[in-house]
Amino acid sequence: MNHLHQQRVTTGRWSPQLLHDLANTPDLATAAEHLAFQSIPVFPCVPGGKRPLTARGFQDATADSDVVHAWWRRWPEANVGIPTGAAGGVDVVDVDVHDSGSGYAAFEQAHRAGFAEGWAWLVRTPSGGMHAYFPRTDEREQRSWQIPGKHIDFRGDGGYIVAPPSRVTCADSATRSYRQIAVAEHHQPGPVDASGLRALLDPPRQMRPPKDLPAIGSRPDKLAGWVASRPEGGRNGGLFWAACRMAEEGHDLSTTTSLLGEAAYSAGLPEREAMATIRSAYRIASRLGSASPPRPTNAIEAVGL
Repeated sequence: MNHLHQQRVTTGRWSPQLLHDLANTPDLATAAEHLAFQSIPVFPCVPGGKRPLTARGFQDATADSDVVHAWWRRWPEANVGIPTGAAGGVDVVDVDVHDSGSGYAAFEQAHRAGFAEGWAWLVRTPSGGMHAYFPRTDEREQRSWQIPGKHIDFRGDGGYIVAPPSRVTCADSATRSYRQIAVAEHHQPGPVDASGLRALLDPPRQMRPPKDLPAIGSRPDKLAGWVASRPEGGRNGGLFWAACRMAEEGHDLSTTTSLLGEAAYSAGLPEREAMATIRSAYRIASRLGSASPPRPTNAIEAVGL
């Protein structure tokens, strides 16, 4: 990898060199110290597992070198935990693989729809799943969530991951390591829209537009008035469907944000929630793709290590 490319994919405290160093560390203590040196907080997890060893788990995470050294001197085989979100500088989409199913089809769907294309690194997990690392570039909170039916978890604020080269003993009694499998080479890494991703993979239970949604071709101001009249409990869903209608009618995002955003505020929706809902509606309406086979593809991984 040339110097210019390495600079291009460096994201805050994280860089390809750091991931390379983690993959080649002689032991877990050195890996923890590498991360702490880059101001990435860490905490110890049980050897061969994911459960934190400290009383408050990821809330105890620190980049203090003396504390990190003391932890791994006490537990030299401890796995390395990292808090995700703003604390650790990365958000992670966790693609699970279980006997009951795989998350790769959902991840491919998200990638095609534009919700997972900005990953910076991909890490194979011991179970055969995958962690897709995305840079956290702003202070906008994105809380962790799970969609068990799609075998996809989001690790953001309030969550954590176990990092390479940690090792976990799996259900088949084999012990395997977390290992890097790809670094972005053909695209610029960017943050993940967690709310949009969740709306795509786990859409509102009300799959059909409300019966009183203004008809196709209705004036935008009529849609705005309808959004403003939504009662509590129906405001977010109403805004979503109205924004989808605006997108279908060919109105640009700026126009819809201005018109429906004001209507949503008057109905009582917070600005951040309203903006996220409108953006999600536009992305889903314009870029929704189909699912793919339950395995990683070359297009997703862009492996070129």
